[in-house]
Amino acid sequence: MQKFKILFMCFLVLFLALFMMTSAAWSEEQFKITAAEFAKHKRLLDDPRPYLTTTLAYDKVLPPDLYAKLTYDVDEMKKAWAGVVGFSAPNAVGKIAPEIKPGTYSYRDKEKYPGLKELMIPLQYEFFKAGVPPLAGTYPEIKVVPTRQYYFSLPIAKATKENIDRVQLDENGIIKEETWTGGLPFPRPSGKFKANQCMYNWIRTPLWWENMYATSSNLGFTRTLRIDQRMVADVMQLKLKGRVYMEPYGWYDDRAKQNGEYTQMNFFYKAPRDMYGNVIGMTTYLDPEKWDQMLLYVNVLRRLRVLSSTDIQDAIGGADYAYVDNNGFGQKLSTTIFPYRSEVIAEREFLVPFSTWDGSQYVNAKGELYNYEWERRPMYVIKMTQLDKNFVYSYRIVYMDKETSILVHIENYDQKGRLYRTTRGSRPFIPELGMFGFGWGIACDHLDLHTSVTNGYMMPVPWLTRRNVSLRGLVVKGK
Repeated sequence: MQKFKILFMCFLVLFLALFMMTSAAWSEEQFKITAAEFAKHKRLLDDPRPYLTTTLAYDKVLPPDLYAKLTYDVDEMKKAWAGVVGFSAPNAVGKIAPEIKPGTYSYRDKEKYPGLKELMIPLQYEFFKAGVPPLAGTYPEIKVVPTRQYYFSLPIAKATKENIDRVQLDENGIIKEETWTGGLPFPRPSGKFKANQCMYNWIRTPLWWENMYATSSNLGFTRTLRIDQRMVADVMQLKLKGRVYMEPYGWYDDRAKQNGEYTQMNFFYKAPRDMYGNVIGMTTYLDPEKWDQMLLYVNVLRRLRVLSSTDIQDAIGGADYAYVDNNGFGQKLSTTIFPYRSEVIAEREFLVPFSTWDGSQYVNAKGELYNYEWERRPMYVIKMTQLDKNFVYSYRIVYMDKETSILVHIENYDQKGRLYRTTRGSRPFIPELGMFGFGWGIACDHLDLHTSVTNGYMMPVPWLTRRNVSLRGLVVKGK
């Protein structure tokens, strides 16, 4: 009998160990939503389905054990985030044009409600109209909703709180890398380099999951609003330092620590046909004076190309943004690599399409955007003047949300001072995860008169490793 008990206990321990290993060993097949699969739930054109609260809700897509691991109490997250940033957005707005109440407004109401012009970002006010050439991305009507509180997950709030007053800038306004270990580096920007602190919050934003996979679709509109491009791509990215909510924590590995690597990413084109199999690989470095590595695998040539400092200023795959516009602003702050002089030129509330939680936004064939929810947001307006005359832009105007440090709108002016490119974004919020999804992006080229509209789906993927985003992975993915 005693021998039987011992054998039974051994079997039970082995069973539990195997169960735990199985539940933790998530595979790629459990997660990956391909572009074709995404299109079944949300087409890019004329599709108002609220896929984020129905068929592609995260509690339906993620394995139950991972979803439970990444889910936190909403009230606790709200309290924790308000504690680190020092306020909640609903209490910080409502003073400008208070007569503009929640409700639906048509572009025909602009004269009736002059307060809309005062509340909106000037360029977005210009796009508050029916769809007419030459640029897509107009809003024939807007739905104003009460301002909501946004927040990040508890591990991010905890890391941010632990780093308050620890993270430092040097005499040039460049971050002292050894002082930042995770979370938002400057939750309450202040002082001489306040603008730099704001931009570091975006550069080090916890917006993306630390192991991230996304699929995206892009439509291009000509100056006559004819659709001339349909682009589809998959993205995989690893965050290599400052990991706080997906294992491994801290540094991803010793290699990242030794080389000072921050992120590693692959961008794989699936459409149009002539770009299928092309892959962009990028490794970003923490050293402000070290060029990030950008590689392009050209599938038709079976060749690998290193992109130069000039190449990264070129448009990506015929779209209306350059590599340096990645995520709105995709550069590092540096004293030698395209350095900026930055200043906060305004702090005030704006009415913006910040986030729609259900994913029901859509664009029609005229380039009009619908089902966006607009809310008053407390924001920083930052002017970034480029000090290198060889750079594509002379200056940028950045509109950034104060509560989350998310970049909402950016205007880029060429070396002649002309408005060149703009990027607008609206990201879905997942309350129980304390995270933002992929969302919509509208990029306009105001000189060539062309527009790109993008939507996608993003998810955390524990299976992602360096193998997927390495040089070898880049070539294998392309083939």
